[in-house]
Amino acid sequence: MADKLLIPETDKLSDHSDGPRLVLVVDDSRLQRKILSSSLKRWGYRVVEADSGEAALAACKIRAPDLVLSDWMMPGMSGIEFCKAFREMSGEHYGYFILLTSKSEKNDVAEGLDAGADDFLTKPVDGHELRARMTAGTRILEMQRELTLKNRVITDTLDELQRLYDSLDSDLIEAKQLQQSLVRERFKTFEGGDLSLLLRSSGHVGGDLVGFYPAAPGHLGLYSIDVSGHGISSALMTARLAGYLSASALDQNIALEKTEDGYRSRPPDEAIETLNELVLDEMETEHYFTLMLADVDLKTGKVVLGQAGHPHPVIQRVDGTMEQDGTGGFPVGLMSGVTFSKFEMQLHPGDRLMIFSDGITECPDGCGALIGEEGLEEILDGLREVRGPDLFDSLVASLTEISGLSEFPDDVSGVLFEFTGQSQEK
Repeated sequence: MADKLLIPETDKLSDHSDGPRLVLVVDDSRLQRKILSSSLKRWGYRVVEADSGEAALAACKIRAPDLVLSDWMMPGMSGIEFCKAFREMSGEHYGYFILLTSKSEKNDVAEGLDAGADDFLTKPVDGHELRARMTAGTRILEMQRELTLKNRVITDTLDELQRLYDSLDSDLIEAKQLQQSLVRERFKTFEGGDLSLLLRSSGHVGGDLVGFYPAAPGHLGLYSIDVSGHGISSALMTARLAGYLSASALDQNIALEKTEDGYRSRPPDEAIETLNELVLDEMETEHYFTLMLADVDLKTGKVVLGQAGHPHPVIQRVDGTMEQDGTGGFPVGLMSGVTFSKFEMQLHPGDRLMIFSDGITECPDGCGALIGEEGLEEILDGLREVRGPDLFDSLVASLTEISGLSEFPDDVSGVLFEFTGQSQEK
């Protein structure tokens, strides 16, 4: 007899509605199918019947059922074989599979579970037990459906977050390039010495900034800024501060004052006090920053500095000895009316002046302790013969080796001025 497939007209669709669950009843016994179908319809299920595994597979291709009741022992394709085939074609739509069997041995149950069965009913089927198993299966399908919907929402959300992240990441990369462009020249030779600059953010963008500007004839202005915090808001503040210490618009540089012959450096303590009031009056921000401002006499080597909470400057003498000293001072942008002080240092030919942000001295070593001023001196002592930008490259390499980190927890920046005290070809 040919395989029979009985599908109600209302079920000859491929979609899955939120209406009554569709049950596929598979049994080579017409009487058994009729008994099961009658009970299922009475309980509100829609029913599709098939008298063989082959006919059942054909029914599944027309419409995937929500639940399956299949006899184990059937001519041709057995219930176990049908279950395996059903699982292979189910795709994302999960169907709850119940095997009808007279088998009760543990090995038989294990075989059924391995094939993909979810539950078992012993023949002859008890009506109360059947209804309980169908209810349990429906409950599991509802849970699975809810989980699938939630997973879909999560997946869509993650996809949208990834798109936003990619867009933000692209913007941050561009912002980093723009921030790095604030330091256009990383090495420059002057009559009297060589200048090198280091700017390395701990993330895409950071709050450190270093730079220089021409002062009075034969003088060079230097600055090193470290804005509190990290990220975009800190970077925006450094960009704003760069305008106050501009090398191209000297009339806007608050560290300079105009004279009949051009511009000359203001006393750095006065310049910092002016900047402190400007920040408090004009910038609506919670950020503050440390600052080192220096005026270098390229002929004599005299350096006049103003320090506002920034790490002490380091002088490495030509014989390798090092000096770290300063007035400390209060960070800029915290409190109005704060006064700052200036101090002087003297460079001799062969000496070099270094100004670093605290990202170096507060970089952790392998044990979690900070490198500190002594650790910095130890590193610099081993690099006494290294000059110019190579010094910064070697310094970063040393920090990487000591900390074991590829990305430092804070921005790292520095100014290096190597005093020659004699004319050099530009």
